[in-house]
Amino acid sequence: MSVIIPVGAGALLKYRPFLLFLLSRSFSRFATQIGAVAIGWQVYDLTGSALQLGMIGLVQFLPTALLLFVAGHAADRYERKRVVQICEIVEGLTALFLAFGAFGGWLTVTQIFIATFVLGIVGAFESPALAALLPLIAPQGSLQRATAISSGAAQIATITGPALGGLAYAFAPSAAYGLMGAFAFFAAACIGMVRMSQAAAVRDPATPDDLFAGVRFVRNNPSILGTISLDLFAVLLGGATALLPIYARDILQTGPLGLGILRAAPAVGALLMTAFLAHHTINHRVGMRMFQAVIVFGAATVVFALSQWMWLSVLALAILGAADTISVVIRFSLVQLATPDEMRGRVGAVNFLFINASNQLGQFESGITAALFGAVPAAVLGGVGTIAIALLWMKLFPTLRNVERLE
Repeated sequence: MSVIIPVGAGALLKYRPFLLFLLSRSFSRFATQIGAVAIGWQVYDLTGSALQLGMIGLVQFLPTALLLFVAGHAADRYERKRVVQICEIVEGLTALFLAFGAFGGWLTVTQIFIATFVLGIVGAFESPALAALLPLIAPQGSLQRATAISSGAAQIATITGPALGGLAYAFAPSAAYGLMGAFAFFAAACIGMVRMSQAAAVRDPATPDDLFAGVRFVRNNPSILGTISLDLFAVLLGGATALLPIYARDILQTGPLGLGILRAAPAVGALLMTAFLAHHTINHRVGMRMFQAVIVFGAATVVFALSQWMWLSVLALAILGAADTISVVIRFSLVQLATPDEMRGRVGAVNFLFINASNQLGQFESGITAALFGAVPAAVLGGVGTIAIALLWMKLFPTLRNVERLE
């Protein structure tokens, strides 16, 4: 880029395009977190069904699975900030629909699921466009720091957004959806004011072979396949956070605000671990450390499943979030270092699909098992299954287990 400024955090935050990008991403994350609390609580309030609660994850996952590669191509073919802005406007309009429906008393579960599907489409297009936009905004020499600041801001929104959503929902469901819409429109306004110093190059239309080259690369590289699939199956089985509305209302005897605190707890643990890893990097036995982090994730899930005390549940969720952060840091570093530069975008698309599959299908799996066996047995089985997957993957992928250093 032609614009060069000092890479210090203070100077970077004074750089208007990056500040507007940061505000847009933060507002968008607030809207998403508020919506997650409101939708989850209202679906369970209307149906009392763990299966319906789990269906939210499936409905959100389908657009990601169907549209992710198309969305990544759109981020390369069209002006990325406009793609992001359109997504945020659609998110805001969807939130207003939910707000009016909740206020008028005519909102049905079917309509909530349709709105959730639309939000899934928004997420499928917004995520790759945002990721591709940041390198065009950050000044030369500051991309790493800009990425760190952006991730930290997103974690803050993840921590405070659910609590804010729970508080608004306690006042009225329509208030939570209205707040969600306001944040989405603020996000759209901020990204619209960004002035780009450099536009993304317009590329020729991609062929199907180009679009899916990342899938073949992952399949033919056992260490990358093991790393990505470990996260997929571990989080798929350990998705106890999908059952938080059940735990909040029926087991811990708390309300929407308590649900918001429970949803924020993993992000608090993740943020604390991120700060720790920024000063104390993992320099040896990184493969084993990743497996150990997944085992701790599973053990924390079991503790949360069996807890009947709010403080212990919050602590277990925080530990769960911290362990997941260790796994994420190692996993992303291993994948990037093992992937040639010309393949990183397409391999990243595959990785993003796996992450969404683990989170959203994990919510669906938890809802199914909770409907069959009850919430507590389902969460316990998920935690034990996560530990079993980690132990099995250690045997199946010995080269991954024996990785000593990231660099």
